[in-house]
Amino acid sequence: MFSKFKLLLIFTLFLFVLSCGEKKNKISKIVEVDMEMQMSNAYREGYLELQKGDVLLAAKKFNETELLFPQSPWAAKSAIMAAYAYYTQNYFGDAIFELERYLVTYPNHADKVYVHYLLGLCFYEQIVDETKDLKSILNSKDQFELIIKDYPATEFAIDAGFKIDLINEILAAKEMYLARYYLDRAKWIPALNRFKTVVKKYNTTIYTEEALHRLVEINYSLGLIEEAKKYANTLGYNYQSSDWYKNTYKVFNKNYRDGIKELQKDKKKKIGLIKRFKGLFD
Repeated sequence: MFSKFKLLLIFTLFLFVLSCGEKKNKISKIVEVDMEMQMSNAYREGYLELQKGDVLLAAKKFNETELLFPQSPWAAKSAIMAAYAYYTQNYFGDAIFELERYLVTYPNHADKVYVHYLLGLCFYEQIVDETKDLKSILNSKDQFELIIKDYPATEFAIDAGFKIDLINEILAAKEMYLARYYLDRAKWIPALNRFKTVVKKYNTTIYTEEALHRLVEINYSLGLIEEAKKYANTLGYNYQSSDWYKNTYKVFNKNYRDGIKELQKDKKKKIGLIKRFKGLFD
């Protein structure tokens, strides 16, 4: 009798454990379905708020979506949508924060190229002009160059190339702005270096012709005739029909008056200057 009772007890216990396991599985499935519904609802609400133009509430809802179900494929997309919501209304600082967080949290996600592109746009949109701080310009250029290098076959790479061309124009304008500043104050070394930077780094921009002419003009005035001829030849070869080349041609005409102030009235000082500069441009 005892052994039968023991057997019955074990069997009952087994049924109880089995029924508990089934209940747990059912509860787990119900919770999972409920979480997915919450995630789906939060994402939908975020999208609707974005459509209405309430980007702050939209970003909040997208963040909720990501937190509710972090293992879901929608979590990474929600992080991007939160950043995009901020971007649409020029909350660039918040958008950048979300995008940089995404790159840390989802380093291998398929949408990384879009994140780099949007990050580049956030910096790009903050560019003012060549007289302001270069941080946004350089950060933007870094993102677009990364896209061209790592994702060359994407449509983002094509637009990134156009953006870099425009950025280079601004960077060249910055160099020209500073070069002219030094030129006006007869600071020849920094002026020469800035004009040379334009010729070397930004030779596809609209500023190359003027930079070459200024290099001719300054070198000629310093007595560095061969150096001046070198830049004049480059200008003539590439831009022979331009007004800057015509101005350069006049530099070598004995009747030409270049308009630059006399470097030194004293001949000995001028010779000393020439000796100082010659070593810099070999």
